[in-house]
Amino acid sequence: MRSPDFLHKDAETKLCEHYIAAGALCRLSTNSQQLLDAARETFLLTRSPAGVVDFSMRFWVDGTPRYRRPWPKPYVRGLDHLVFAGFDENSSVLVDLRTRRLIGRFSSGLAADPGYWKTIIFPMLLSVLAGSVGLVELHGACVASSQGGLILAGPSRSGKSTLALALTVANFYFLSDDRTFCSLAHRKLAAWGLPRPLKLRREAASWFNDLRYQEPSAVQNGERVFCFEPRSKRISNCEPRLLVFLERRDDCCFQITPIGHQEARLRIERDLLAESPGAIRRQSEAFDALLALPRCLLRYGGSPQQVAEKLAAEFSQHFE
Repeated sequence: MRSPDFLHKDAETKLCEHYIAAGALCRLSTNSQQLLDAARETFLLTRSPAGVVDFSMRFWVDGTPRYRRPWPKPYVRGLDHLVFAGFDENSSVLVDLRTRRLIGRFSSGLAADPGYWKTIIFPMLLSVLAGSVGLVELHGACVASSQGGLILAGPSRSGKSTLALALTVANFYFLSDDRTFCSLAHRKLAAWGLPRPLKLRREAASWFNDLRYQEPSAVQNGERVFCFEPRSKRISNCEPRLLVFLERRDDCCFQITPIGHQEARLRIERDLLAESPGAIRRQSEAFDALLALPRCLLRYGGSPQQVAEKLAAEFSQHFE
């Protein structure tokens, strides 16, 4: 390939696999086995379908020098139905939201960092594409028991991650701690997470003995945070049964009240990315199914473990 063909549209990408990505069927073609391996660790590998996929990715890895971490902060720019995402000086993706196609080229160094693909690149690209394939991305955590999923929605610093971790101590499985994707297939709503580590702010360490004498190991939005895998079993998806909006208070309290359909809609829409009219139509069925769940507002404070125990009891009683 010669330099004028920046995106290497004629490059050979003979390696190809199909995955379920947060409920959407996707195809990845590439010339890099490392990218296939990272995709397998992020999404659910599936058989090659007979029909049309929801979206396709075509990524070519070139022979540029193997730069190492720390990678530059990624950036995203959009114009109408086209979105450009840049990751380093030799790595970028162009997303066409109308055709739901992603094409990109990457340096060999970035291709060799599977953790960065799992936690940054694939989640970012899925967020950009979500509305166009009918997914609703919630600013919320999700855990699950044998009775189904429990979605914890709320703004930053409402305690989603802390309460999700406390619920895993109360025998819930862990699905996601900050971003949850919702899909609808065959009239059945599903919540999906990606294999990103659980993150907690420094002040949360006072509630968990395992963290009390440790120092935060990662940086998020300029703030040092704890970054780790929860001890409970991690699951990729569940059927949500209850939608809980969180309001954290300074006093020790536990108050659950029903929340209306319109208020729930407004709270969710505050955090949704702006989408085209077509994407909004594709999201509508999943969005309506989400709002059809039992909904409540939880005002709480004090020990997250005690709050989790009370919430787990409420959840169990609700679906006995």
